[in-house]
Amino acid sequence: MPKHKPLVLALAASLLLGLAAPDADAQRRRAAPKAPAGPTACGDFYAFANKDWLVANPVPATGTVSALGELQARVLEQQRELLSTSMSAPQGNVQKLLGDFWASGLDEAAVEADGSRPIAPLLDRINGIKRAKDVPPAIAALHQVGIPVAFNFSADLDLADLERHVGYFAQGGTGLPDPAYYTREDADARALLGRYNNYVQKILALTGTAEKDLAGEAQQVIDLETRIARASRPIPTLRDPRQNHALVATDTLGKTYKRLQLDAFLAAQGVTDDSVSIANPALFTALDDMVGSLKPAQWKTYLRFQVGNAMAPYLSKGFRDAEFDFRGRVLRGETAQPSRELLTLQAINHAAGQMVAREYVGRYLPDASRSRAEAIAGEVRDALVRGLARNTWMDEATRAEAGKKLAALKIEVGAPRRDVDYTVQPMGRGSFGGNMLIASTWHHREEMKRIGRGNAERRWNVQPHQPALAYDAAHNRLVISAAVLQPPVLDMSRDGAAHYGSLGALIAHELSHAIDGKGRMLDASGTVRDWWTPGTAGAWSDRLNRLSAQYGSYDIPNLEGRKVNATLTRDENAADLAAVELAWDALQQAQPALEKDGRQAFYTAWAELWRQQPSAAFAEQQATSASHAPGKWRANGPLSNQPAFSEVFACKATDAMRRKDDDQVSLWR
Repeated sequence: MPKHKPLVLALAASLLLGLAAPDADAQRRRAAPKAPAGPTACGDFYAFANKDWLVANPVPATGTVSALGELQARVLEQQRELLSTSMSAPQGNVQKLLGDFWASGLDEAAVEADGSRPIAPLLDRINGIKRAKDVPPAIAALHQVGIPVAFNFSADLDLADLERHVGYFAQGGTGLPDPAYYTREDADARALLGRYNNYVQKILALTGTAEKDLAGEAQQVIDLETRIARASRPIPTLRDPRQNHALVATDTLGKTYKRLQLDAFLAAQGVTDDSVSIANPALFTALDDMVGSLKPAQWKTYLRFQVGNAMAPYLSKGFRDAEFDFRGRVLRGETAQPSRELLTLQAINHAAGQMVAREYVGRYLPDASRSRAEAIAGEVRDALVRGLARNTWMDEATRAEAGKKLAALKIEVGAPRRDVDYTVQPMGRGSFGGNMLIASTWHHREEMKRIGRGNAERRWNVQPHQPALAYDAAHNRLVISAAVLQPPVLDMSRDGAAHYGSLGALIAHELSHAIDGKGRMLDASGTVRDWWTPGTAGAWSDRLNRLSAQYGSYDIPNLEGRKVNATLTRDENAADLAAVELAWDALQQAQPALEKDGRQAFYTAWAELWRQQPSAAFAEQQATSASHAPGKWRANGPLSNQPAFSEVFACKATDAMRRKDDDQVSLWR
């Protein structure tokens, strides 16, 4: 068929249409099917604001696509660009290190040629064990290079003194993620343990075990890990930080755990603090006994496997395939190994993330974006102070405590203040596995420096080169990472009012947690106590119950007949409502004469944050586990409670996006 009609036919068609009888023409118009009406602002604002994006991004077969997912993908691309530039034209020592690390990981031929050579010095150290007293120094040496064996040891906040980090001795040292897998007798657990045994044999073969000895040595590894598992606590009991905090004096460790030599272990890690946390002393007593009771040969086999297991993703194909077949396919449910580039990027972020962060901030955080974020954050905090003064559900005693907390609240944008020593052994481009060990050793060294007094505030729990905006309850501060300050959170090319609907609202969401039902357990001085009165707590619950009734009536997109679990999402629904209330107040205060277009841009920016297309499987998983409502309701739910929204878009009383005054819930407006 020709692409275009000949001119004569086109003219003939025009003539026929022009001569058609009026009645016939009317009949034809009536017979033509009407196009479905598009979404309206007052009917479904989420669909209205995101209609083009939703058409361009259909529901995927698996997983989800979302605006914030697109941001994460952009950040990864920026990191790739940073590393590629560091590889080809490094500026300074840190970029030289990163560039060499990146180049070594991308060179698959070199990785294959390197084989198991990167771990040979570690295996030699292990093979040198002769007596029981040689085992603890080998354990300490592996921890130093970032391979925790027998147990875990890390730096974290001292719950008794939030100004410092302490060292936490915790359970670990097993290859399966849950200690219960070693002792359960059901068929599934037994089958998993069988597959794990097969994996252990593969790694042992790659690290030097003769074929005839594989079955016996694999059983030695699993026997030792089973002993650790029996002395470990169930996973659910570890979720409460208070259950993991139990300080003991470090000068008692040498006597209490003489065979395990925990005093020498701390010295090897460079830790000189006067106390550490050991919440499960029974585990370390068991380990202390195992050092004396198990033959050194069994410890050697266990340690050799742990080295191969930890380093497998960064070594040659045999190691990678074995690790992925078990950890990727069986434990994580993955179907394909990550690309060479993605694997390398993940490795660098894991071991040298602070180096990447340093260079990322300098490259991708413009001064204008930082200044804009700082200004909006300050304005939103002021809006919360105003909201605190006018709210009716807090009594005076609670309001006074909340005011103290807001007055002490800090805002940090871009990157934390931190003292990092970037002195690292040169990497070179010949050995990716070797570079991984160099970087992991450096990372562990810097982590151990966190332990001590007066340095807790210098650290964030998020990396500057990862999109993050969070309220840090322990230090009563808002942290805004460099990576989050770009579209859709902060688009400097858009109307300034939109910045309040996206960045401002996210800031408000997080700041509300300082004094809401989550923030009530820490006061302005950092003391763990409930500073809410019973009356305030009851009034808060009443409002959240009303909000839950709204969300509990919402259908979950792509899950027919399923409603939002308003109990699971209760606290975050409240924070989303606070987000829009406070960000709108901040905008009105900053631009009281704002025109209609700007006011509409505010709400559009909010709705665009939450656009997403989840697969049915992803929606199902989120429905039973996510603490946030689906994107559609994160957008629409708060707006339906906003009189200002209905005013800006001229919504009628009968429109879905306009709730009756008596049905609306407010927190801070």
